[in-house]
Amino acid sequence: MSKPVLMDFYADWCGPCRLQTPKLEELKKRMGDRIEIKKINVDNHMDLATTYGIEVVPTLVIEKDGKVVRRFEGVTDSGVLEATMRPLVE
Repeated sequence: MSKPVLMDFYADWCGPCRLQTPKLEELKKRMGDRIEIKKINVDNHMDLATTYGIEVVPTLVIEKDGKVVRRFEGVTDSGVLEATMRPLVE
């Protein structure tokens, strides 16, 4: 079974995206190597943004075993993310 992947769809010009970054860093500190976090700049990867139907940044998409488990639009607290991801690693 693969580890869950959190994809952070962001843009450099996006103020809320800059607020999301420290929350993801905190999540990574708490969950370590049990999860993977990928940052995807929508301006450089429009193909992925289109594939995942990204209309708002930041958007966080959580996948497990290649299937989307949950998505969040807007700045999301690390505690909410941890509560969503913890069952995926246990």
